[in-house]
Amino acid sequence: MPSNKSASPSSSASPSSRPRKGVVIGALVAVAALLAGWLSQYAVGGNSAGGGSGAGSGDATVEDRSEDTAAGNPALLKLARRAADDPFARGDKDAPVVMIEYADFGCSFCGKFARDTEPKLVRKYVEKGLLRIEWRNFPVFGKGSERAALAGYAAGQQGRFWQFYDAVYADKDHEKGSFTTDRLHELAEQAGVKDLDRFDRDRASEAARKLLDKDRTEAYGLGAAATPAFLVNGQPIAGAQPDKVFTDAIERAAAAAESKAPKSPESKARKSEAPKSQAPESGRTGGEG
Repeated sequence: MPSNKSASPSSSASPSSRPRKGVVIGALVAVAALLAGWLSQYAVGGNSAGGGSGAGSGDATVEDRSEDTAAGNPALLKLARRAADDPFARGDKDAPVVMIEYADFGCSFCGKFARDTEPKLVRKYVEKGLLRIEWRNFPVFGKGSERAALAGYAAGQQGRFWQFYDAVYADKDHEKGSFTTDRLHELAEQAGVKDLDRFDRDRASEAARKLLDKDRTEAYGLGAAATPAFLVNGQPIAGAQPDKVFTDAIERAAAAAESKAPKSPESKARKSEAPKSQAPESGRTGGEG
């Protein structure tokens, strides 16, 4: 597993790394903003679950947080995959708000979020088309967590990822579990996975390993060092925070997205017609009658 020091962003990027299609500087600014947000939340006790030994390296300062607005940093907004057929996401792919969850199946605080907070967010926002939740594997507790992540991929290939997710986190003794083959089969059966032979093939596949590595590299690259960690339209939340932290972030992001959304031709037409229909009424303020 890559260490935080080697995988987290650094402010001393070499000149040779700069010309990557002109996006590196913007990406570093985005990461600095993200780190500032996460670091400040860890400092005030926002995260109690330690998946790593620190919040990553870099020289993030208070000034870096100028990017930390409800509208979201463009570089971080692009991390949302928004694939219509993504088995590891729930909610409308075109929802105005995307919450990316970086989590470990062996993390007790990820379980707390899954049991106590996420169902409320699903009812209040996902089911109404306002929020999309995208899962990212971030196994930081060793081989057992990696086995569970690969099993989650396999459950997803049979359309049962979120049922597997619920089954794992329903067990409050799952923390840092070894996730043996027998236990993974039990969880798969609880999740409604029909074909356990395929389940075993899929969790042993190269595709499963590649997605796990991609997700984990993304998390470490952002400077995340513990689980759970979240991006809400590009804005960071660290740890299993109180419900209000999530609802406030989602509603701010939704309002920001709404304010930036292009107006439809119909709404523009209504707006252009409104003054004409109201002209006689407004003319009375000039002293007629």
